[in-house]
Amino acid sequence: MQAPHLQLGQAGEDLAAQYLLQKGYQLAARNYRFGKGEIDLIAWQHNRLLVFFEVKTRRSPGFGGPESAVTLHKQKVIARTAGRYMEQIAYDWAVRFDVIAILWEKNKAPQLEHFEDAFFWM
Repeated sequence: MQAPHLQLGQAGEDLAAQYLLQKGYQLAARNYRFGKGEIDLIAWQHNRLLVFFEVKTRRSPGFGGPESAVTLHKQKVIARTAGRYMEQIAYDWAVRFDVIAILWEKNKAPQLEHFEDAFFWM
């Protein structure tokens, strides 16, 4: 049985994937790992733009919005992991890094916010 925070994270990723599919994205990978890095979701937008998603789900805004957990260190890890994914699929064109923040308070409907171009790495 998963720990409650892992269950919440998985539920958030499932909700984010569903949201992206409804927006017309085509999912390419989930939970892609390389070394110590992981990218929650990878998707194509309009079959030409590769987008890497970090999904953060929280039960309360007590420590700031979920998006505030995507620190500079986390961004570097995501960018490095994205580079490896791009090498694997032989892709060297336009990419974007987005954050999907989900606030899922107890007994309330989840609130999802999509931050496009949340950060940039070369």
